[in-house]
Amino acid sequence: MPIYPVESFQREKIEQLQLKRLKETATRVYTLTPHYKKVFDDKGIHPDDIRSLEDLSLLPFTTKKDLRDHYPFGLFTVGKDRLVRIHSSSGTTGKPTVVGYTREDMNVWNEVMIRVFQLAGVTSRDIIHNAYGYGLFTGGLGFHSSAEELGAAVIPSGGGFTSRQVMLLKDFEASVLTCTPTFALHLAEVAIKEGYDLKKDFKLRAGIFGAEPVSAGLREKVKKTWGIHYCEVYGLSEIIGPGVSASCSHSETMHIAEDHFIPEVIDPATNEALPYGKRGELVFTTVTKQGIPLIRYRTGDLTVLHSEPCGCGRTTVRMESIIGRTDDMMIVNGVNVFPSQVEHALSKHKGATLNYVIIADKKGFMDKLDIRLEVSETRFVEDSNLAEKLIGEIEKDLLNNLYVNAKVELVKPDSIERSMGKAVRVIDKRTAG
Repeated sequence: MPIYPVESFQREKIEQLQLKRLKETATRVYTLTPHYKKVFDDKGIHPDDIRSLEDLSLLPFTTKKDLRDHYPFGLFTVGKDRLVRIHSSSGTTGKPTVVGYTREDMNVWNEVMIRVFQLAGVTSRDIIHNAYGYGLFTGGLGFHSSAEELGAAVIPSGGGFTSRQVMLLKDFEASVLTCTPTFALHLAEVAIKEGYDLKKDFKLRAGIFGAEPVSAGLREKVKKTWGIHYCEVYGLSEIIGPGVSASCSHSETMHIAEDHFIPEVIDPATNEALPYGKRGELVFTTVTKQGIPLIRYRTGDLTVLHSEPCGCGRTTVRMESIIGRTDDMMIVNGVNVFPSQVEHALSKHKGATLNYVIIADKKGFMDKLDIRLEVSETRFVEDSNLAEKLIGEIEKDLLNNLYVNAKVELVKPDSIERSMGKAVRVIDKRTAG
């Protein structure tokens, strides 16, 4: 597959481009948004002070709260007459975060998403079954418009109506599936129940999956179940939507479109920048956006950055799969636990599925962790010996590897509600009321 020239630039050349665009963006936000002028001035920094990429660390962070505090258009650097698209979050925890796109921004979005398709080996000859949600969420439309730009045919299925989607996957002979990894497994479960042979009845050869943290176990499960190439995509609406980074066939780490988005990893406790190879909170600065450029946006996602060139020929910085978020990390009796770590532990045990719910609660002054786990076959629940053996193995694994003393409850197949989008994995009763 072709590689965009910028993706194989030498490090010095890409950093020169980043610095030029960073200076332009800093000047833009300082001049056009009162918020950024104030926070720059409060830190005693002026855009003219940016002389190297190291000076990025002098600039203020931007948070989701900043977007909510300036709802809806307070951080925009263009008038509404220049916008061609507006997206927003659901706003379930307060005012939604709003992002807008100019025509230039849409061109950038299509470009980085076409790079994602190329990383996944997708061409204009493919038929793409797009099961990401459409609407204010950036997923569905982010994939849709760029696929059309690529010249591929798109089936705009969206979420839900799983049986109908299975039928369309087969009848329309889709070769590429785009959705969350948990929904990909749900589609497979429904297809098998309805008598389909996943390898014979479908033409799928690749999938582009994202929008939720993924463990190695879940990734392998999707790959093996469907028998397809797995491309992981990362994005968030505040930065552009899907297309910030994606994996290639040579590595499970994801190439960042760093000519448009400058990545950093920081220690979320100290806010200090961390070197390549160290896990921390992912931070992005957008350097080509016109509608709502953001300086050092704290994503809340936890990852590791790598700078070594990839076997595919790209030299761009790569990021590991998101292990979790700073706000979904559970502290259980002093131990840091992420749902993706639990998921990976579950994936190693025969009889366990990746349909589960983690319930955190209190017992006296101590934290307790319960895991409701769906099994692959009813016999693992009905046969007490099998059940005790599986429970014992999983609880021992969690204790030995995650240092968590959890109680596992096995439930029958199809007992846990399936997700049409991002899976809900944690119920933390300690914070209720």
